[in-house]
Amino acid sequence: MNKESPIGLFDSGIGGLTVLQQIMKALPRENTIYLGDTARSPYGTKSVETVLRYSFENADFLIEKGVKLVVVACNTSTAVALDALKENLPVPVVGVIEPGARGALKKTRNKRIGVIGTEATIQSGAYTRAVKTLDPDVEVYSRACPLFVPLVEEGWLDNEVVEMTVESYLASLKRSGLDTLILGCTHYPLLKKAIGRFLGKGVRLVDSAQETAKEVLRVLKERSLEREKGRGSASFFVTDVPDSFIKVGRRFLGDKVDSAVRIER
Repeated sequence: MNKESPIGLFDSGIGGLTVLQQIMKALPRENTIYLGDTARSPYGTKSVETVLRYSFENADFLIEKGVKLVVVACNTSTAVALDALKENLPVPVVGVIEPGARGALKKTRNKRIGVIGTEATIQSGAYTRAVKTLDPDVEVYSRACPLFVPLVEEGWLDNEVVEMTVESYLASLKRSGLDTLILGCTHYPLLKKAIGRFLGKGVRLVDSAQETAKEVLRVLKERSLEREKGRGSASFFVTDVPDSFIKVGRRFLGDKVDSAVRIER
């Protein structure tokens, strides 16, 4: 492990590309390896034991590739497996939940924060714990929004169906008087426009991907692991046929997603 080693990211599928996008923006010199476990996605409906096993298999793949840091670019995996991964991996591990919680606390003015995510992320209570650990006085309102992921993967980001779904999920949160909302799933930033329009300008949206990129930069600096020269490149691995990953991935990263290698599970 040295400065030239790549940063590794894994996600249950394609949502983690929002995290990769922000890392590439914040750290343009770094090489990255992204693993999307597309054959077993989504993780949000799986049991804790299953998510743990999948998370370790993904992390082990990245370690074999010689990465210097692992980013758990999946909220469900972060909620369930982050502590275990930190204890067992030989490199630093960064998740998406604590950075998102910190970002929300910087933005809130009335200490009423909402969190939306998959069933598994919301049921884990990980965001509520993270926020309350940092500031016990904050009120946290959470809501699972399972239909948001298939909408994004279908490319439906801003139409009538999206508007109706957003209203159905977020009406009760809107009434709670929150002023900050954490987008607690890596797919959700693509629905920012529809979510922001429904909640209004008084509610600030927190993109965990941006906050995670800041945390990765901090950890690399702290450990003197920043790559100092050159321009970074990204490689992509998936566990299912690459075609749909490349097609949907281009909605996130444009032509940077030009190919992906399928690995056997």
